Amino acid sequence: MSEPPRGNTAAAPDFPEGLGDPHLLPRSVVHRHASPLSLVLLGALLALALLGPLGGTPEDPLLATSEAADLLVDTPRTLRNGMFFETRIVVEPKRDIGRLVLAISPELWRHQTQNTMVPAASEETFEGSDFRFDYGPVPAGQRFEVKLDLQINPDRLGGTRGRVAIFDGEAELASVPVEVKVLP
Repeated sequence: MSEPPRGNTAAAPDFPEGLGDPHLLPRSVVHRHASPLSLVLLGALLALALLGPLGGTPEDPLLATSEAADLLVDTPRTLRNGMFFETRIVVEPKRDIGRLVLAISPELWRHQTQNTMVPAASEETFEGSDFRFDYGPVPAGQRFEVKLDLQINPDRLGGTRGRVAIFDGEAELASVPVEVKVLP
């Protein structure tokens, strides 16, 4: 067996396939760093996300008051398709309600998936032009809250509008118009 050469003998390095001597040459300053344009675009996207026009920022709840009850609907109004979100509906009766019925227009739930609704209604129907959820009697001064977990289906774009209302049996007590913008 022969011994490897000793001393200052410069042997050509073995390169992997596709690489060679030109890859050892120093690169110019422009080719060593990321493009400033890509950093500006990334910064602009992050600024948009932080300022909220793409959704995800907290919004004030919608409120309707009447002599019989206050109705509060806390839901995001700018969403992206495919996004999971939570909606809270709070009723604060000012007088006894014999049969609290929550009514939601179907336009609000078109192209959405309802994952949970807590508490569950004792009866669920579709009457008139609304989905209706019967919760039974609620005494004056007792706060009643419903939590919904929903998801915008990926094919939903643009937005929708509808209403959330509360009834005492068949008599409407209060309603809130809701408009949701859905971004890609």
